[in-house]
Amino acid sequence: MVQVTQISERRTSVDEIFDHLQEEIASLRLRPGDKISEADIATRFGVSRQPVRDAFNRLANLDLLLIRPQRATEVRRFSMREIEKSRFVRAAIEKEVLRCAAEHCDADGDTLLDAAIDEQEKAIRDVDVDGFGALDYEFHKTLCEIARVSFAFDVIMAEKSKVDRLCMLGLSKEDRMPELVEDHRAIAAAVKAHDPERAVDAGMLHLSRLDETIERIGATNASYFEPIEL
Repeated sequence: MVQVTQISERRTSVDEIFDHLQEEIASLRLRPGDKISEADIATRFGVSRQPVRDAFNRLANLDLLLIRPQRATEVRRFSMREIEKSRFVRAAIEKEVLRCAAEHCDADGDTLLDAAIDEQEKAIRDVDVDGFGALDYEFHKTLCEIARVSFAFDVIMAEKSKVDRLCMLGLSKEDRMPELVEDHRAIAAAVKAHDPERAVDAGMLHLSRLDETIERIGATNASYFEPIEL
């Protein structure tokens, strides 16, 4: 097992372990159903088992790990019920964010949105998949800031994280980048035009692109999904 560099003092060991495992799960280096051990992770990070346990609990709260007493902890399989719930919550919040952003966007907001689109286009030209992912994250954060509801961003990201790893099984992000930036351009244009309903329509089109991906992956990777409860 690869040894991870010992935890720095600038962040808590729980944060470091949580971030590392969340990225491993989101990128599908840890796949649904994979088992992980507190003892193994503690050894990798050079820490006691308590911070690992705390990180596991945080991941479980995001529905990314399944912790069962006296049984191995495993990467949680996808739940269609949880995906539908996450999709509903995210859509409800993002609608309000977009309405508020369209209402409050000013010249500074225009500049931020224009710069965000320019940076995304550069990432496409450079085929910078990781960079585009970070810019996608920042774009949604910027919308929340323009809307004056920065607190909403953490909620959106928590819901988004439940679906991100599923999308890794679909088209590569490289294939999807041009479509995503066009969605972002439409959202930005509507926000800058102070048109809340057009902003919401563009945002919901952007979000709906997940639906076909989810349906296709559910049909081709059934073992990654929890049994459907009747």
